[in-house]
Amino acid sequence: MTPGAPPVTPYGAWPSPIDAATAAAHDGSPEYVGVVGDEVWWTAPRPAEAGRRALIRRRPDGTEECPLPPPWNVRSRVIEYGGTPWAGAVVDDSPLIVFVHHLDQRLYVFRPDRPDEQPQPLSPVSAVGGGLRWADLALHPERGEVWAVLEEFTGEGPSDCRRVAAAVPLDGSAAEDRGAVRELAATAHRFVTGPRLSPDGRQAVWLAWDHPLMPWDGTELLIADLGPDGRLGPSRTLIGGPEESVAQAEWAPDGSLLAATDRTGWWNVHRVDPATGAAENLCPREEEFAGPLWKLGQRWFRPLDSGLVAVLHGVGALRPAVLDPATGGLTEAAGPWTEWNPTLAVAGDRVIGVAASARTAHEIVELDTATGRSRAIGAVHHDTVDPAYLPEAVDRVFTGPGGREVHAHIYPPRNPEAAGEGPAPYVVWAHGGPTSRAAMVLDLEIAYFTSRGIGVAEVNYGGSTGYGRAYRNRLREQWGVVDVEDCAAVAGGLVAEGAADPARLAVRGGSAGGWTSAAALTTSDTYACGTVIYPILDLTTWTRTGGETHDFESQYLESLIGPLDEVPERYRERSPVNLADRITVPFLLLQGLDDVICPPVQCERLLAAVAGRGVPHAYLAFEGESHGFRRLDTMVACLEAELSLYAQVFGFEPQGVPRLELTT
Repeated sequence: MTPGAPPVTPYGAWPSPIDAATAAAHDGSPEYVGVVGDEVWWTAPRPAEAGRRALIRRRPDGTEECPLPPPWNVRSRVIEYGGTPWAGAVVDDSPLIVFVHHLDQRLYVFRPDRPDEQPQPLSPVSAVGGGLRWADLALHPERGEVWAVLEEFTGEGPSDCRRVAAAVPLDGSAAEDRGAVRELAATAHRFVTGPRLSPDGRQAVWLAWDHPLMPWDGTELLIADLGPDGRLGPSRTLIGGPEESVAQAEWAPDGSLLAATDRTGWWNVHRVDPATGAAENLCPREEEFAGPLWKLGQRWFRPLDSGLVAVLHGVGALRPAVLDPATGGLTEAAGPWTEWNPTLAVAGDRVIGVAASARTAHEIVELDTATGRSRAIGAVHHDTVDPAYLPEAVDRVFTGPGGREVHAHIYPPRNPEAAGEGPAPYVVWAHGGPTSRAAMVLDLEIAYFTSRGIGVAEVNYGGSTGYGRAYRNRLREQWGVVDVEDCAAVAGGLVAEGAADPARLAVRGGSAGGWTSAAALTTSDTYACGTVIYPILDLTTWTRTGGETHDFESQYLESLIGPLDEVPERYRERSPVNLADRITVPFLLLQGLDDVICPPVQCERLLAAVAGRGVPHAYLAFEGESHGFRRLDTMVACLEAELSLYAQVFGFEPQGVPRLELTT
């Protein structure tokens, strides 16, 4: 051993200061940044407070406070993934805030500078089905109302619902009277975003789409005049269609209309003529200036008062810049952050967003477009763990079947107190979506494993976003094939380089990533074990007719697998529940019992199929958890169980972790 070098220690058994509680306590990121007067507000995760989303207020002097104590939970369930759940404005010299409370999905209003006043309900309750839900809020105090997308359930089934833009009075008159809610526009579309009112108050625009399309497949940008009765008149389509995804639209202060559309194969920002629909690409590039609309109200660009436009752009990771619509020029913003979330807000020349890097977690960042300077102003946690225990992430491109490119982030094991000998064990992480992307940011769940000597490879397989429409479309009718092959290609590449041990590879993912993990275990011999988290396992029932998922994704498989009426056998042949006899390695199933997106019955069906077959496995199900674990105790249990699985399969003794009981 080299003098001063750390001792050789079995991979997986390295001593680490990053325990499961530390990793879980820092799970999630700030969201939905907004400006209220000279204050910045956002929502933040609180794993230790039953997983609620807290509303955070940053005052001009930099102090942060949470004006809504537990159990207030600022989170919308519209399309289950939600959308902007709060809005605020200065009214009578102090902030007025409207928000969605997760428990009952009602709108509430409160004045944070009046601590003796409790939040008061604005919207009514409904006893039918899932009731009334609200998202993509926009406050219009001059009109005495808040505009939002209303999702109204009309029956007990997950698809018995409608969505429409609606206005709710701020005086509370709708709290007990559904009739006081004014629907803004009649629409035949299944899905809509919240309307954006023009600066002169005469027109509004919004996005709309219908089954079987998802918003990254095709949407329409609609426009309508606002009548004297406060309702929108007949709408007309400006741009968009079945093969054109318009991800965002905003009015600039001068009355021009901007939209991010992928009509060129990449989401670029266009100026759209409100009268004719003629669209001019302001900065033609083979880069993304937007992304998949999973949550209503996501914002990748924001017009500035100066006439410039703050944008996020890039291939893969998105970074901030200022776009000059007159010249098409981009002025890059300086700063150490490499990943920005689609939640931009503006205040004068300032742009505020959520950013992170491979060495720093998500934080609130302010960019001064006048000076080009940027700084972290909120949610800053730089000293959580010693940086020496954090992985050195590398952005890589591997070669997949047929020579196709496969993007991935590699996190090798790293620990100043220990060193391994020979190739390391690796876990291949498949992200959810699947029309999404894994960001290369500091994630203590990844560091939990890498600091113990287990490498992690996050794969942005074909179908991921960030690399143009052609890359996204690789997964059309190929889900369970391309994603599985691309993950195996990354694993194989690491083995060929001598970095990964071929006998100690695992696959892991949640939601759509859980599907990919399960599909890999049934169609590949690459992995020694797998962790499958709130997965899709039975395609035939995970459809509108099968009734085992929610409305938003109930026809997603029409593009990912193919039309069910035309290729029903493909649904059966690719479903892991029908291929359980091919699973020969240990696996761990993790599931929330309140999950309506990927319900527990999917896991239960697979467990019944593998019962008695001699395959070691474990199933942990959690009360009070839905799609995406949020509670501290749940996440601790999951991380420790996952590590124990790898310990038993890879052959090491973890420190301070309960042994996971595997059954056959």
